[in-house]
Amino acid sequence: MSISGKKILIAVSGGIAAYKIHFLIRDLIKQGADVQVIMTPDTERFVTKLSLSTLSKKPVYSDFFGDNGTWNNHVELALWADVMIVAPCTANTLAKMVNGICDNLVIATYMSAKCPVIIAPAMDLDMYKHPSTQKNIDLAESFGHIVIPAESGELASGLVGQGRMAEPETITKTIVQFFNFNLKKNLEGKIVLITAGPTYEAIDPVRFIGNHSSGKMGYSLADEAARRGAKVILISGPSSEKVSEKNIEIHKVTSAKEMFDKVFEFYDTADIGIASAAVADYTPKMVATEKIKKNDESFTIELIKNPDILKTMGEKKKHQFLVGFALETQNEEENAIGKLHKKNLDMIVLNSLRDAGAGFKNDTNKIKIFTPSEKKEFDLKSKDSVAIDILDFVENQYLK
Repeated sequence: MSISGKKILIAVSGGIAAYKIHFLIRDLIKQGADVQVIMTPDTERFVTKLSLSTLSKKPVYSDFFGDNGTWNNHVELALWADVMIVAPCTANTLAKMVNGICDNLVIATYMSAKCPVIIAPAMDLDMYKHPSTQKNIDLAESFGHIVIPAESGELASGLVGQGRMAEPETITKTIVQFFNFNLKKNLEGKIVLITAGPTYEAIDPVRFIGNHSSGKMGYSLADEAARRGAKVILISGPSSEKVSEKNIEIHKVTSAKEMFDKVFEFYDTADIGIASAAVADYTPKMVATEKIKKNDESFTIELIKNPDILKTMGEKKKHQFLVGFALETQNEEENAIGKLHKKNLDMIVLNSLRDAGAGFKNDTNKIKIFTPSEKKEFDLKSKDSVAIDILDFVENQYLK
């Protein structure tokens, strides 16, 4: 499930959020999409055709006629696209779209389009809230267009509120979900058990030993598995992440021992196990019942090993397809392959903290996947896109 080979027409209108389109184009190109950019004439006040054409690897059009008098055929542009995304969509462009005011190349192309249309509005707070804008958004949705709501934050005017264009990662996710929505649900009827996030090991009622895992990767995997028809059991350590799909049963835990117990409450019924949680290897031998006071210059905590959840999953494996994760800083591939065999895994996903943009807290990740007989390497992508790659690989191995 991917957007490789999909033809995506990006129409950019004249707002400050136009600078974000560079990141959107780059992300879509990395995922194999074919991207064509058009823009309103005023957009050139914010971004250049050169930068957008360099990233998209295609000429960028803003007028009906080129410099040498050639016609930029808006009908051909419209019919070429598998989907048209208008981002940022200013109040002016939105009003023209829903009212048929066709005075530039973007609107003419939009009105010729037979493909689905996705709109990402961006404007100042009061403009976004204005009844006319809200009416136009409702009209756009009544046309069957997908509207990605503006996000809240600091705006160009200095006001704080809703009006910011959705982040490129959100737009990419919407596009991916659109193309994958009607695909065959290969995991229909399967139970996928996923662990996510960190574990916190208590020192006293106030302090704990933990790590920097946010849970983003595990939650993205849970959403993607659910989109593919699976019943997902998500066992999560402390995390502020949320799932967006139904059919996900979430169990919150704190410590490694709690995660261990919860995993093996459900493991026997699982068809696929994906252990993406960053589980603490050690826990304090003694937990103070009261807050430990700061008295001495040094303080020693005796640690004992936590139960190895993934190793135990491998030992108890019967019919399950088992996926582990390895986060390494040195001898990455050697350590990952060793873990694959030692813990009786079917597949392991390797992250290296040496790779910029990979690892904890980031919205992106860069992975390598190993099986006992295969290796595959992927580019840096959003974690939602990485989840697609991982589950594509799982399906190819598990369902073959």
